[in-house]
Amino acid sequence: MINQWTKTIAAWLAMQSLSLASLNIVATVPNLGMLAREIGGDAVQVRVLVGPDRDAHFLEARPSMMTAIRRADLLFAVGAELEIGWLPAAIRGANNRRVQPGQPGYLEAAVHTSLIGIGKPADRALGDVHPMGNPHFYMDPERMAEVGYALADRLSMLAPDHADAFSERAKAFATAVESRMTDWRSRVARDRSVLLYHEDADYLLNALEVRLLGYIEPLPGIPPSATHLRELVRGLADQEAIVWSMSYQPANASEFISRELGWPAYRLPCQVGMDASAEDYFTMIDEWVKTLEQ
Repeated sequence: MINQWTKTIAAWLAMQSLSLASLNIVATVPNLGMLAREIGGDAVQVRVLVGPDRDAHFLEARPSMMTAIRRADLLFAVGAELEIGWLPAAIRGANNRRVQPGQPGYLEAAVHTSLIGIGKPADRALGDVHPMGNPHFYMDPERMAEVGYALADRLSMLAPDHADAFSERAKAFATAVESRMTDWRSRVARDRSVLLYHEDADYLLNALEVRLLGYIEPLPGIPPSATHLRELVRGLADQEAIVWSMSYQPANASEFISRELGWPAYRLPCQVGMDASAEDYFTMIDEWVKTLEQ
């Protein structure tokens, strides 16, 4: 009788421990890690695979990634083939059935918001193209808010006891975004134009209604040659703009354009820190907005 009672108590304690345990979320990039932390709150633990100083296009699967994914309850990816060069291999190496594509433990953020640039031909001769759409939506806070709602729904499937909290946190993030977007749009000078290094800040420019002048890269992911840069300068000589590039991108091309045309050039991060909060994300976006003020 005592033995049976002991077994019953042990089983009950095990169930309680499982229900109270944090969900292990593995996010591919820091901005998604921030969102997972913001929506999940105390019910989740978050691990990020790629540092903010790395370009998620060009990585290789590493054993540390596989170890993290092996322990994950949810794998939270950007999608739209941003991680196509390394994430599938990392998932295979992790051998975790819970986070295989198609399972509840796998969530691609890009599926849950609208993307620009959909339908480009899948031709490597045209550079680092993404036929499924531009994957850099995380530079648009409003799209991040949409993904936040999708994340709350998925977390609610995995941890139903916390569903109300996930939903409330998603609403709070969306409300914070809405209030800040009004301020950011009001601060932007209407005559601003921006030359980008790569097709990455397009979403932020669209959200702020700022004119995109073009790109320094001749094709996505293809570094510009000296000849291309000189031709670019000649073609833009009668324009006024600023130059944007990400902190992990080569500086020399942007500096050349800035020097030759007398345009301000800014190098800023497109990803928050590894353990960042929503406020850190808003501060990062605010730094970009400051470059667009009169």
